[in-house]
Amino acid sequence: MAPDLARGVMLLFIALANSHYFLRGESVFGGFPTGGSVLDSAVAWVVSTFVDGRSYPMFGLLFGYGVARIVQRQAFRGPRGVRRVLWRRAWVLVGVGFVHAVLLFVGDVLTAYGVLLLVGAWMVRWRDRWLLTTAVLVFVLLALPSDDSLSTSTLPPDPAMLPPDLRTMLTARPVVSLFIGLVGPIGFLCPFTIGLWAGRRRILEQPERHRTLLRLTTVVGLGVAVIGAQPVALVAAGVLPVPAPPTLAVLGPLHDACGILGGFGWAALFGLLALRLKTPRRRLFLDTVVATGQRSMTCYLAQSVVWAAAFTPFLLDLSGTLTTSTTALLAALTWLATVLLADRLRRAGRRGLFEVLVRRVSYGRPVT
Repeated sequence: MAPDLARGVMLLFIALANSHYFLRGESVFGGFPTGGSVLDSAVAWVVSTFVDGRSYPMFGLLFGYGVARIVQRQAFRGPRGVRRVLWRRAWVLVGVGFVHAVLLFVGDVLTAYGVLLLVGAWMVRWRDRWLLTTAVLVFVLLALPSDDSLSTSTLPPDPAMLPPDLRTMLTARPVVSLFIGLVGPIGFLCPFTIGLWAGRRRILEQPERHRTLLRLTTVVGLGVAVIGAQPVALVAAGVLPVPAPPTLAVLGPLHDACGILGGFGWAALFGLLALRLKTPRRRLFLDTVVATGQRSMTCYLAQSVVWAAAFTPFLLDLSGTLTTSTTALLAALTWLATVLLADRLRRAGRRGLFEVLVRRVSYGRPVT
């Protein structure tokens, strides 16, 4: 149950990571407005330390892990048959992701994962050493200083993120979605390849056999992520002043590189937690969150319905009203609502709507 448990909790992280970017005002690092309350500063520190740049690497690892498991289950089709399954899956992610980005949330990553899978369908047959070498090389590349890594700004809001009208939304967002779809796979490649490697060994599904590795990954990954996040987290919280651009060029990649290791640490932690949550008293919580992970695509898209309704200027337009802390509360409540939805579907014996769609396209029929 560990992979689905991780996906279920990961959706809370993604909600926290996505929602604060809608806030207006003079912002630090794209979404933490300055001049807030002490609670706002505390929330900014927590999200910057444990969530931002940490949730999507975990998402990428779990995506690669799932692809590896698909390859093993569909091995009877032969290499070409497996590639066709993966390519069909990739194209439905690209299609759904593009529509999602244009109509609901321009920061969608499904398109990027679909593009990554178009290439990853060839990578699934790589030897372990090639996967690990690729992961290391990409990790080093992403850790290099970058002038565009972090910034502070006073918004007028990005018209793609907060379009003033329907016409702007339909014209500005497709360009951004295509850009994310082409550039995003580079950032997700490292965790994806590690996920392929881990999925071959079923490390998360058999945590009792990999306790030492999981414990080491948890301690090192989360330890490095927390320490490496502090320069950015303390600035976001208003404890430290915003550094000069040359320093920002180093801090941004450092934060992101440590976040990749943090994503691995979170995934390993949930593997260990899955062992402890199997007791009867904790089973209800486990089954409910696992059900959310099993319907992760549907729940992820459901979050965006809330973001669109709450923040779009020609709808509720709350981006100038909510604060860092109240937006985090909205994100947590949105995640809880999707958990309840997933549990209701579980009790009814039904899959999520978009999980059914992906399976129909990938395999040509519903798969039980």
